[in-house]
Amino acid sequence: MIKENKSLAERGDRVLPPAANRVTRIGVTKAFGSTIEDENGKKYLDFASGVGVNNVGHCHPEVIEAVKQQLDTMIHVGHNVAYYPSYIQLAEELNELTGSQKMVYFSNSGAEANEGAIKLAKKATKRPAILSFKRGFHGRTLAATSITFSSSAYRQDYEGLLPSVYACEYPYSFRTGLSYEEETERCIQSINEVFQYQVAPSQVAAIILEPVQGEGGYIVPPKEFLKQIREICDQQGILLIFDEVQTGFGRTGKMFAYEHFGVEPDILTLGKGIASGFPLSAIISKREIMEKWEPGTHGGTYGGNPVSCAAALASIEILKREGIDNAQTLGGYLKQQLYDLQSEYSVIGDVRGLGLMIGIEFTDEKGRPDASTVNWLKNFALEHGVILLTCGTEKNVLRFIPPVTVSKEELDQAVSVLKKGLQQLAKKENGHAIY
Repeated sequence: MIKENKSLAERGDRVLPPAANRVTRIGVTKAFGSTIEDENGKKYLDFASGVGVNNVGHCHPEVIEAVKQQLDTMIHVGHNVAYYPSYIQLAEELNELTGSQKMVYFSNSGAEANEGAIKLAKKATKRPAILSFKRGFHGRTLAATSITFSSSAYRQDYEGLLPSVYACEYPYSFRTGLSYEEETERCIQSINEVFQYQVAPSQVAAIILEPVQGEGGYIVPPKEFLKQIREICDQQGILLIFDEVQTGFGRTGKMFAYEHFGVEPDILTLGKGIASGFPLSAIISKREIMEKWEPGTHGGTYGGNPVSCAAALASIEILKREGIDNAQTLGGYLKQQLYDLQSEYSVIGDVRGLGLMIGIEFTDEKGRPDASTVNWLKNFALEHGVILLTCGTEKNVLRFIPPVTVSKEELDQAVSVLKKGLQQLAKKENGHAIY
């Protein structure tokens, strides 16, 4: 083993490929609650939450205890070899949370869940085509990349991808300037045009979308849009898939984001916050759909690992007891703080989101996407002990995804840092903002 006085990042540069575009150069050695600590002892507020994974915070004591107990009895058996308690208990819990009469299949990641959902839809309908949406993100495996339209970079050099995938318009009233009603009509019309010019609805297995777009910019659609999507699916025999990999498990102030809209999917995909960092994802669907998935037509070695399932059961109990209400209450509080900043600083074009999934879109004096300001603020926040991520296809949205168990004081600290950054940007030097 090479022993050198180098940082974790420097050591990583030697042995890790550049494919993963890392947000920071921090080497983390400890993490608890909303805080992480680097190898030099500096502490940061982690408002990235492992990219929306640590919904109940890092190393929650109840999750750790559940994992320790599971480790004493079973680490891995294989769900296609035998049944075991944590797997069945979690399936029962998710079935209850989504309205019963459902079946659950466990995988390891959000992308894997979305791949499985596509396979399920194709198998159940015997149809080939999938409709997805511009700015949508569903993962980086080949089929998930095929239905992802948030950046051409994710698809570059990987063509050809899964065939018979068609992109439709997702509502974005802030950018188009249209009313919610007009924007809904525009986007529904884009679906009708796909049916008219590209693929007959009788050939479409599923329409997949995020009920709140994540990577695409934390965009919340009008309720009427999702209701009309549901109606189209019902009329045409198309299955509706909601990708709630990022929006699930309390992130939006509900256990699942679709509860805000009064629209239920036929297939639901979950991941990220499901197990507080242990690899796990889930596909949940109606019994009559799942029963068309014959034995041997889908599988995976590690899906539903006993330890991950135990972590998920503990995480869900924490969310039900305190996390969801906290996300709803403090999400409203945070948005108001950000609205106040918006009234002071013209670079903030929009503040939007549900619960503790909030995006701040920055624009220049002509209303164009302003990625440079966002990048500067992200780096400023990092220097001052707050980790924030960006999103949006133009990278001009700063996103807040703290643990849903975050405290008001921690939110105040993060907003204070953001305000200091905005104040510095507002200063002029030779007639130009300081970047």
